[in-house]
Amino acid sequence: MPGRKTALLAAAVLLSALAWVGWLAWDQEYQVDPVTGIASGPYETWQVAGCVLTLLVAAVLAGLARRPVGAAVCVTVPFTVCWTISAAQDDETGLFAAGALFLAVGLLLGSWAVAAVTRRMAG
Repeated sequence: MPGRKTALLAAAVLLSALAWVGWLAWDQEYQVDPVTGIASGPYETWQVAGCVLTLLVAAVLAGLARRPVGAAVCVTVPFTVCWTISAAQDDETGLFAAGALFLAVGLLLGSWAVAAVTRRMAG
């Protein structure tokens, strides 16, 4: 069913972009430990967990379209583009490009694996 596959992949693209916007994009504030003075963040553990779960759902939906490579691209590209645009605005060193590459490779491999397992389990 081509319409169903297209809808699943479109949902994966949307969820991937929303994972960045909804969970991480709005938080730019670092937390400083009052005892040690060490800064961490800007994201809290619950934000990253929510983002990962959202990307997991996106990869499962894309996997149901029965195209693991296409699914991986539909999950990886929107999130990586959103992250890269945000990171590039605040980075004076240019290292955001290395971060974008690492993010893209990790997300591509992870979403491909989830989509492949989903496809196999769905029969």
